[in-house]
Amino acid sequence: MSEPMDLAAFPRDFVWGTATAAYQIEGAATEDGRSPSIWDTFSHTPGKTDNGDHGDVACDHYHRWPEDIALMSRLGVGSYRMSLAWPRIVPGGDGPVNAPGLDFYDRLVDGLLDAGITPNITLYHWDLPQALQDRGGWTVRDTAEHLAAYASVAAGRLGDRVTRWATLNEPLCSGWIGHLEGRMAPGLSDLTAAVRASYHLLLGHGLAAQAVRAAVPGAQVGLVTNHSTVEAASTRPEDTAAATRMDGHTNRWWLDPVYGRGFPADMRELYGVALPERPGDLETIATPLDWHGLNYYFPVTVADDPAGPVPHAREVRLPDVPRTGMDWQVDATGLEALLLRLTEEYGVQNLYVTENGSAFPDTPGPGGEVHDPDRTRYLEDHLAACARAVRKGVPLAGYYAWSLLDNFEWAYGYDKRFGLVHVDYATQKRTVKTSGHRYADIIRAHRRARTA
Repeated sequence: MSEPMDLAAFPRDFVWGTATAAYQIEGAATEDGRSPSIWDTFSHTPGKTDNGDHGDVACDHYHRWPEDIALMSRLGVGSYRMSLAWPRIVPGGDGPVNAPGLDFYDRLVDGLLDAGITPNITLYHWDLPQALQDRGGWTVRDTAEHLAAYASVAAGRLGDRVTRWATLNEPLCSGWIGHLEGRMAPGLSDLTAAVRASYHLLLGHGLAAQAVRAAVPGAQVGLVTNHSTVEAASTRPEDTAAATRMDGHTNRWWLDPVYGRGFPADMRELYGVALPERPGDLETIATPLDWHGLNYYFPVTVADDPAGPVPHAREVRLPDVPRTGMDWQVDATGLEALLLRLTEEYGVQNLYVTENGSAFPDTPGPGGEVHDPDRTRYLEDHLAACARAVRKGVPLAGYYAWSLLDNFEWAYGYDKRFGLVHVDYATQKRTVKTSGHRYADIIRAHRRARTA
């Protein structure tokens, strides 16, 4: 049974939102001048995604966005975290700008504002133009500079109406899972490439943050990172050391440089890869943030694995714990702990939960209704964890549920459903699930309380 949720803990102006990503929902992969991204290439490569699924159509949001805005209005969300498709705006990665691509986002932003929904735009959510990948992708410095140029174009066009921007979404996934583990685009398994990509991603973040601020005076610029709490499987020194390495790999490598501490020395030694550093880079990477976005899904328990890949720590599957359809452990206390860590250890003064959600198999009932009690419970428990963190002093300003819609779940294809809204991919029919209705109730209850 879910614990009581202390809605009174949230500030009066708390932002209630939901989130998506361009490649996961837009479709229209070849329309209006859009070029292929690394995810088009990866998902069309046999064996890379479950069932050979790809994002060519996805949720057809490119054509159905008015309907999706109407769904957000039904839920009562005040903000929508969306990403722009770089290959839709600058198809070559650099060079000519594609006017129809910018026009689409113009219409979408105007539609959101007309509905009273504030856009929160992420510039890069993994869909690097394939043209840049062909020239080295994130392993080369030029890509970081091209990100800044693209950021300048996007902010220059939309910044008269959009003030909240994120540079990157989950650089860990782009760097480690895409370049070290090979399970995401571009599908590499190369430690040197991964470390170089991680460096250039964070450099690109700093350059893009500066570019947005130059284009949009008063812009609120943030970074979205994903993290897990890390525990040792035992008190053995080898396992505690493995947990330290995993924490460095998963958390510190992506936070320390952004907050002016440089790249962790222990991890630099572990990776053994020279960083492509130039004078001034660390200052650029540590460009001050106006806000930080935390994406949280699950904790990790690890044991020493000296023969395994970096960071030489293997995940230990705990018995008798609840798990999602992704086989991820459910533990809302991890979200609370990470919010506290960002506040106390890194001094973050303006925090958002920018993604939090769960995949479970959803089957419409005989009347078309979609009951998802496990997702509803997950939502309630994690919001209760957010409230506890706020009571302990965390400056949490908002929560974005992942995701608005069932969508293309990257290498897992369409079988893994995270949406508050069910999508029948054959017909594109949208149906609000029980969890979506519950989220709407929570939002209404908070608004009633703050106006009482």
